Amino acid sequence: MTPLSDKRLFLFDIDGTIAVGNTLYDGTRRLLDYIGSIGGSAYFITNNSTMSGGDYVKKFREVFGLETGGNQFVTSGYMTLRHLLKHHSRDEIYVLGTASYIAELRRNGLRVTEEPGENVGCAVVAYDSELCYQKLVHACRLLSTTDIPFYGTNPDLCCPIDFGFIPDCGSICQMLTASTGKTPLYLGKPNPEVVTLCQQDSGFTDEQTLVVGDRLYTDIACGLNAGVDTCVVYTGEATPGEVARTQYKPAYAFADVQALLEACRQ
Repeated sequence: MTPLSDKRLFLFDIDGTIAVGNTLYDGTRRLLDYIGSIGGSAYFITNNSTMSGGDYVKKFREVFGLETGGNQFVTSGYMTLRHLLKHHSRDEIYVLGTASYIAELRRNGLRVTEEPGENVGCAVVAYDSELCYQKLVHACRLLSTTDIPFYGTNPDLCCPIDFGFIPDCGSICQMLTASTGKTPLYLGKPNPEVVTLCQQDSGFTDEQTLVVGDRLYTDIACGLNAGVDTCVVYTGEATPGEVARTQYKPAYAFADVQALLEACRQ
């Protein structure tokens, strides 16, 4: 475990870690300023696939008043896009997701359909805030009548919101699994490739890297899978009791990012 004062690359989850909805948590801005002052880099690794990196840059500027670059955001949607371009660039791809995410996949040259046709080469399920029952029917028909690859953008069961939590991609996929018996391969966190991409872009080492998040089985597991130190904050899903019981043990735990900042300065 490397001292926090030696960390230079900070990989933050967003929802439940540095913000919730349109509210930036106290301490986030000061922590980002600290990272800049020591010559470090902050990246934002999120399993929210409803927004692209460009969408996040706009939100951070207009809602949070923070200037960021598109390369600082690695979403589960982007990780899925990379996988599809590598393995299914010529296939017709069925996608259960938001109109924005489907448009992003199409802009990158993928042949996306929202209908379960005969020529579909794989099925992708994302966090879909526009979910309707007919989309579930389409996905079930496809998964029940074919043996094509089944991908999920991320395994998160719930997404933090101002009043608590709402169903995320993992919950949608569990409905489909319960109905069809098919289980997805998840492409976002805890896939360690998320960490590798940020390190390659920034040039920092494993010892200089810290993954910060509020969820154990995605955020903390991602860091552990990548062989870097991790930090859980108790502003989202995880609780101290869960940390005591989990197999995904973080190196550090704090009430919030303000407490993390204070520890980094010691």
